[in-house]
Amino acid sequence: MENSSSIRIGISACLAGDKVRFDTGHKRSNFCMDELAQHVEYVKFCPEVAVGLPIPRPTIRQVKVGDTIKVCRPDGTGDVGPKLTQYGKKVATEHASSLSGFIFCAKSPSCGMERVKIYNEAGTGNTSEGVGFFAQQIMQHNPLLPCEENGRLNDPHLRENFVMRVYVFKSWQNLNLHSVGMHELTQFHAKHKYLVMAHNYESYRELGRYLAQASETPIEQVKQSYISGLMKALASPASRKNQTNTLAHLQGYFKNDLSKIEKQELCNAIDQYRQGLVPLYVPLTLLKHHLTVHPNEYLAQQVYFDPYPNELKLRFGI
Repeated sequence: MENSSSIRIGISACLAGDKVRFDTGHKRSNFCMDELAQHVEYVKFCPEVAVGLPIPRPTIRQVKVGDTIKVCRPDGTGDVGPKLTQYGKKVATEHASSLSGFIFCAKSPSCGMERVKIYNEAGTGNTSEGVGFFAQQIMQHNPLLPCEENGRLNDPHLRENFVMRVYVFKSWQNLNLHSVGMHELTQFHAKHKYLVMAHNYESYRELGRYLAQASETPIEQVKQSYISGLMKALASPASRKNQTNTLAHLQGYFKNDLSKIEKQELCNAIDQYRQGLVPLYVPLTLLKHHLTVHPNEYLAQQVYFDPYPNELKLRFGI
C-alpha cells in the first residue's frame, strides 16, 4: 500500500465544506472530510468561482439552444460554458500528474459527472443526460484518473471501488517516478494479480498474457496498454462470485498447512460470504491470519489483502 500522505485527490470545494455555492451554502461530505481525509490530501476546486462568478450568485444551469449547450442563468443570459471548459482544460493539464483521483459534486452544471439536467430553451422541460463542463474536461484529458461523485460514494461498493482505484493509480504513478522496464512492470502486475482476478477474471488472464508476449514491443507502448487495461478491469466493483473465486484460489495456497478443522473453518467463512451472510472482511481476516502463521512471500506482496488503510473499514460493508 502507498504512503497515504502522498496521495492527492481533487475535490469540488463545496464537498470540502467551503461555502462557495450559489446560495452561500456547501455540501460537505462526511465520508470525504471525516474519514478519507485522514489518509489523503485534498486539492479543492470551485470552477464557478474560479471563472469569476460571485458568492452569492444567481443559479446557473445547462440550457440547450439549437445544437449548443450553454451554462447560463435560467433566463438564458450570462453563459459561462466556454470559461468553464477553458478552466477545466487548464486544471486537467496542470494537475495531470499530481492528482490520483477526483471527487465531483453530483448534478452540478459545472462538476456533475453524469445525469446533469439539460433544460430546453423555454425552460419548460429537461433531460438528465448532461455532464458538467468542468468535470468533462478533467475526465476527457485524464481518462485513467479515478473519478467519483459525492452521492455515489454513499454506496459501500462504489465507495470501496473508488478508494481502491485511487490507491492502485497512485502506486502506478510512484512506479513511474523511476525508470520502468519489463521487469518492473511484471513485478507490478504480480502484486496486483489477485485484485484484478477479483474484478475481472478475463482481464486477469489477458493482462498476464499481454505482458508475457510484449518483450519486443516498445516499453512506453506496453506501459500505456497495460495501465489502460488495468484501470478498465478495476473500473467496476467486484462481484460476489468473482470475490468468492479469488478467495478460493488464495485458500489453495494453504492446502498443505492447515488442519482439517482449520480448512473447514475457512471453507465455511468463504461460503458464508458467497451466500451474503458475512462481509468480505470475514474470510479475508482468516486468510490473513493463516498467512501470518504460514508465511508465503508471493502472497504477502498481494495488494488484494490490503489495497488501502484498514481504518477506512471499506470491506465491512461489501
